[in-house]
Amino acid sequence: MDIFGVLTLVGGLAMFLYGMSVMGGGLEKVSGGRLELFLERLTSNPIKAVLLGAGVTAVIQSSSATTVMVVGFVNSGIMKLSQAIGIIMGANVGTTITSWILSLTGIESEGILLRLLKPSSFSPVLALIGIILFMSGNNSKKRDVGEILMGFAVLMFGMEKMSEAVEPLAKVPEFTNILVMFKNPFLGVIVGAVLTAVIQSSSASVGILQALSVTGAFTYSSVIPIIMGQNIGTCVTAMMSAVGANKSAKRTAFVHLYFNLIGAFVFMICYFGLDTVVDFGFSDQKVGVAGIAFIHSVFNLFTTIILLPFIHGLEKLAYLTIPVSEDEKAPAEDEELQILDNRFLQTPGFAIEQCRSLANKMARLSGECFVKAMKSLDGYSKESADEVIALENRIDVFQDKLSVYLTKLSSYNLTYNDSQNVSTLLHCITDIERISDHAVNVVEAAQEMHKRKLSFSKKAVEEMHIYGSAVEEILNRALGAFISGDEQKALTVEPLEEVIDDLNKNVKKRHIKRLRKGKCTIELGLILSDLATNYERVADHCSNIAVCLIQEQDTELEAHNYAAQRKEQDFYFDREVALLEEKYSVGKK
Repeated sequence: MDIFGVLTLVGGLAMFLYGMSVMGGGLEKVSGGRLELFLERLTSNPIKAVLLGAGVTAVIQSSSATTVMVVGFVNSGIMKLSQAIGIIMGANVGTTITSWILSLTGIESEGILLRLLKPSSFSPVLALIGIILFMSGNNSKKRDVGEILMGFAVLMFGMEKMSEAVEPLAKVPEFTNILVMFKNPFLGVIVGAVLTAVIQSSSASVGILQALSVTGAFTYSSVIPIIMGQNIGTCVTAMMSAVGANKSAKRTAFVHLYFNLIGAFVFMICYFGLDTVVDFGFSDQKVGVAGIAFIHSVFNLFTTIILLPFIHGLEKLAYLTIPVSEDEKAPAEDEELQILDNRFLQTPGFAIEQCRSLANKMARLSGECFVKAMKSLDGYSKESADEVIALENRIDVFQDKLSVYLTKLSSYNLTYNDSQNVSTLLHCITDIERISDHAVNVVEAAQEMHKRKLSFSKKAVEEMHIYGSAVEEILNRALGAFISGDEQKALTVEPLEEVIDDLNKNVKKRHIKRLRKGKCTIELGLILSDLATNYERVADHCSNIAVCLIQEQDTELEAHNYAAQRKEQDFYFDREVALLEEKYSVGKK
């Protein structure tokens, strides 16, 4: 092989690895976090977990990505170690799909149909379709599909180039002598493990092995240890992701390592033991790309089948390696926030779903916080006030953590939809947090009245109850729309916000009238005015949340002029306002 052959080999390897990365990234974007949600929710029994792990890995084409995701699940408390083991087993089976796809490069036939199955025949067509979709796609889905097709085409082209570059080495004695060393099983395992640990992808290292197999220098008995080593080497990614994680996540990484170590050990003993007794005729035969794919699949299926009944044994082994500490027995204070695991940032679609889950919880707490605060006006107690303040502090922590996490997430390569979702969440959690701040203001007003033994007049109490009912309804509408992602529900918020604006003015005017007539004190007037303002501000934040949700669907909507636009475009808007004004009228009370 001359210098040009080396350059072709290096270039082919670079294209192969880049194509695999691009294709995997595109597949993850298209999945939008849905596949990871399946992993999170549907692991009720080991067999189902294995099938899910295999299915998800086959789609995203990366057992390492699946395993790292599972480490994150266990670290954040979403999944138990026993559930994770099944998914790890399935991931090893799912990753074999890649080697079968790459084996298409070994098709040799003069028949038109079989020649069309060769990647060199159809990859250019896929690349052309991919670039058209990528450059002309009006939405992110088309661009992501284009990215997948281009990644696949580059991957296959790189595979072809590697095969072409190494093919002349079949006639070089020095090269074939080097490969003879791989007949030593232990050396083969080490070489396979080191290669995979360096490039951090068993699929890629198997692909490189398949490309080298065209030299005809590999036999079945020489590649089996290398493939065993490749499966062990892929554990490095999970072990690295567990650094800095909690002990449960570290145990998950060790389970992945033990699973592959035990599987490789048992498979090699069975294969070489039986070969000694029975003498497999194919052991010294040359192996091709399809043969390597076959061995890769048989090994992973064999390991999963024999170790599936011993899931609890693997779990115990992990606990023996990392025993349970006293700290683990005590419940973590920030357990809810552990779902914002930095490992999930590598799969933005799923990371956004985790943020949404926490934001939904934050929205429920914020609504509950304000309703509790309003109730404290009717019957103040220190316990209820402390409860509101504790809720507000908890919501503050949620907002801080979510803001930092979403800001980190925004720096990743997001699809257009994901970028919109991140922006919406960032805007909405700010308004949600502000609602809980107003709840504290209301509680402080109730506390002041309780200390000074002040009370509103009967009329003022009635008016504030009506006002409070309107605010509670707008909270239910806005926060309900946010939690369910219901744009239609969000559209019902603005008419009520208009009514609350008028209600705020009317309540204050009526109180000023009572003040002039001497039916109320200036001191109470200031408190009532402050309460009414807090109620009105809460309605404003609800309106902001609703507009944010609507803007996700209508990007041309101008937030500052939203109410005016609705009045002009929506025939039913004024009618809805009129009905709500009648429902929440303070004049008739």
